[in-house]
Amino acid sequence: MPTRVKRPSILLKLSMTAGLLAFQGYLGYHVVTGAFGIDSQREMLAEITILEARRAALETEIESYEHRIALFDPRRLDPDILTERARALLGLVHPDDIIIVPDDGI
Repeated sequence: MPTRVKRPSILLKLSMTAGLLAFQGYLGYHVVTGAFGIDSQREMLAEITILEARRAALETEIESYEHRIALFDPRRLDPDILTERARALLGLVHPDDIIIVPDDGI
């Protein structure tokens, strides 16, 4: 009994090629617009530069606070700052002080 080899149809090959091309298109689309795609990477880099600038500003502010805290160190206490803060907190004024009261109506 002779056996006949069946040749694959051209429609099967074309449909397989079309399916694979569609899948590659899907993957290519998500490479560009996906959550970690090229567009998102640009946005992340822009956000990184903004956050680095904010971090630098906060580091400057922290250094300022550390300097002010160091001025209150009991071993190196600055008497001018101590009297200034004490008088501001207690509301005390010396007789020879000049007081300037801002006018809130301006």
